[in-house]
Amino acid sequence: MNEPAVSMRDISKTFGTVVANDKVWLDIYRGEVLALLGENGSGKTTLMNMLSGIYYPDSGQITVDGREVSIRSPKDAFDLGIGMIHQHFKLVDVLTAAENIILGLPGKGRLDMKAVAAKIRSICDLYGFDIDPNQKIYDMSVSQKQTVEIVKVLYRGADILILDEPTAVLTPQETDKLFNVLRNMRNDNKAVVIITHKLHEVEEISDRVAVLRHGAFVGDMLTKDTTPSEMTNMMVGHPVSLNIVRPEPENPRPRLTVEGLTVRDADGIVRLDHVSFTANSGEILGIAGVSGSGQKELLEAIAGLQHVESGSITYLDDQKGPESLIGKNPLEISRMGVTLSFVPEDRLGMGLVGAMDLTDNMLLRSFRKGRSLFADRKTPHRLAERVVHDLDVNTPSIDTQVRKLSGGNVQKVLVGREISSAPTVLMTAYAVRGLDINSSYTIYDLITKQKQQGVAVIYVGEDLDVLVELCDRILVLCGGRVSGIVDGRNTSKREVGLMMTKLGGEAGK
Repeated sequence: MNEPAVSMRDISKTFGTVVANDKVWLDIYRGEVLALLGENGSGKTTLMNMLSGIYYPDSGQITVDGREVSIRSPKDAFDLGIGMIHQHFKLVDVLTAAENIILGLPGKGRLDMKAVAAKIRSICDLYGFDIDPNQKIYDMSVSQKQTVEIVKVLYRGADILILDEPTAVLTPQETDKLFNVLRNMRNDNKAVVIITHKLHEVEEISDRVAVLRHGAFVGDMLTKDTTPSEMTNMMVGHPVSLNIVRPEPENPRPRLTVEGLTVRDADGIVRLDHVSFTANSGEILGIAGVSGSGQKELLEAIAGLQHVESGSITYLDDQKGPESLIGKNPLEISRMGVTLSFVPEDRLGMGLVGAMDLTDNMLLRSFRKGRSLFADRKTPHRLAERVVHDLDVNTPSIDTQVRKLSGGNVQKVLVGREISSAPTVLMTAYAVRGLDINSSYTIYDLITKQKQQGVAVIYVGEDLDVLVELCDRILVLCGGRVSGIVDGRNTSKREVGLMMTKLGGEAGK
């Protein structure tokens, strides 16, 4: 192979007592797509942040085109032709695509917007982008915003591109378009690095795979010479079963019916528009949609956390019969057996108290059930031990304050607690966001066990492959409306992806 475009040797980085990268060696070549794999917390993004000038290594050396360099800022990285497209876009909403692309560039030439637009169009034509330089960012889809970020680094002359989780919020159709663009870049002799955890996409787009585990470099290999199970074994350190078991629902009965549900936010914008569906006991109902399609508002409305403008939400109790949830507060709804395990960006802001230990956070859920003035601490203590064991929570002890755990471990505590509260309706949103493959499959298994115990599960997820494998039915939201409800066993992620972006009219219940 040719000389590497980038060589990283013995790169180490620590944050306090946490070792993010430990003497990592990595080579990046032009004319190839390199997939950088690893569990959450394995140091992938930290390593690339050092290459793009956001962090500076504690030790080690970086060479670009055979010359040792010191990258102390993103400007240094750009001067070396290195550009990184982050998971969270850094764009100014009120500016156009062209204005964002030249923002911060020196020189008078940048003020000639006709010339800027012409250069942007030539980049788009070369690689297959579809973008209007004069379109405002706030009018763009997630995919278009990502395109602006990629064009921005190309406009500045980058020929070594790093993309962090580039498909996390894209539909399958948008992912196809992105991959075509990346292939065009590779064919133009650019070096492309993608940080990802989606193994089927690694197989589809990458030429070579490099794996990190616990901050250390484990190895690399040509993609054509490896398999998903081998990649997973390298990431985790032991064999992991990547099968989601989906038993047929047994005796499913309506447990929750939603009719004509309409919700507006504080600004008066309609977030849910006449949404109707039924969730059955012993079944997993998946909710799919691009980010911001009303998933969050739907679950919060059912849980009593969101004001409902119109429509009905009815809980069907086997003994008491139908009962409306509208007008009830979250505590009353929770007592009926409807629990919401919502994993937001801010895990500690919703559901857990950072200054409390694991037992006390379990107590928060069970405390409502107790009538004694003296809280029963034995039961939550046992529950904390079970959650730590079953979900492999990495904690010094169950007496450790939750805020001292990593984000992924906090998430396991939250999801484990909600699942263990014996609900009749379990609503879970982004239950595996940020979790490693091993923990994710443990949680899929726990959710399936709830279904087998007759719980009605409503599962909001981002990964369409998982939704199609895990769920019995999938409700698709597009712009706050029901685009359709499909059978999980007889659909494909492409069909769901099309429904996410194109309103097919309300269908099925």
